[in-house]
Amino acid sequence: MNRRAFITLLCGAAAWPLAARAQQRGKPPTIGFLGVGTPAVQGQWAAAFAQRLRELGWVEGSSVAIEYRWAEGRDERYNEIAAELIRLNVDIIVTAGTSALAVKQATAVIPIVFTAAPDPVGMGLVASLARPGGNVTGLSVQSTDLVGKRLEILREVVPAVGRLAVLANIDASGAVLELRNVQATAKAFGLDITTLEIRRTEDIAPAFAALKGRVDALYVCVDPLTVINRIRINTLALGARLPTMHGFRDFIEAGGLISYGASFPHQYLRAAELVDKILRGAKPGDIPIEQPTKFDLVVNLITGQALGLTVPPTLLARADEVIE
Repeated sequence: MNRRAFITLLCGAAAWPLAARAQQRGKPPTIGFLGVGTPAVQGQWAAAFAQRLRELGWVEGSSVAIEYRWAEGRDERYNEIAAELIRLNVDIIVTAGTSALAVKQATAVIPIVFTAAPDPVGMGLVASLARPGGNVTGLSVQSTDLVGKRLEILREVVPAVGRLAVLANIDASGAVLELRNVQATAKAFGLDITTLEIRRTEDIAPAFAALKGRVDALYVCVDPLTVINRIRINTLALGARLPTMHGFRDFIEAGGLISYGASFPHQYLRAAELVDKILRGAKPGDIPIEQPTKFDLVVNLITGQALGLTVPPTLLARADEVIE
């Protein structure tokens, strides 16, 4: 075979849909699913992802295989799981924004689809939203863009708030970006900020103890560490008589006061659609980053009553869900 014919053959193989290439190997395409939390928290998101794949013609265990791995809120597990999925020779890796950085560092070849990145460009995941480039695409949750709206909602419930504590895992790039945005936005609102920096579960209780009643409310930056410890965080906040603002509803089911943000189950449905495109031949770097289209405002009236707060009827009327 001459050189030109060999190059033509290689290029032709690279253009095959992933599903076709997997079938050439005598097996269905395999998706590596890296869950940053636990099955208890993210199992329903994984189920939504698999259900949407079925609707698109990819039946788990038949026309597609899925290898599930769970980091359980431990950032140090990302590299380990990424390496394992690469060894398994998966065809696509699906994960969240925070862990996608570790996966991107581990492979420049396997397509990566992230489900929920706070700021994909700011985190260094992609070159631009319109043309991500490389082997990465996915969905943003616009956490940094929603900070102003969250603070406005918090002030509706706690009009007298003047001092705000912000809890953030400073080892998580997405949480750090959100923290900076909260600091800048709170300053514009005339709020005094106290930052509670954590890196592990053991840091949470001492962070609350250091507050000593010096703040009026708590803003929690979303990352796997705070998600895993959401019950602990909300229990400590309730004990300190602090109304809390969060990024999504799982925190409110765990006793938080209010959350506003992208619907995570909906994000995983849409991630399945991106995976479908890649399996059928699309290049991830050519697929624009998608913005959230469904946002949820959730209020926990039980927590509000425990804190002696009256949630305005106008806010309750706008809520997508009220826990009472």
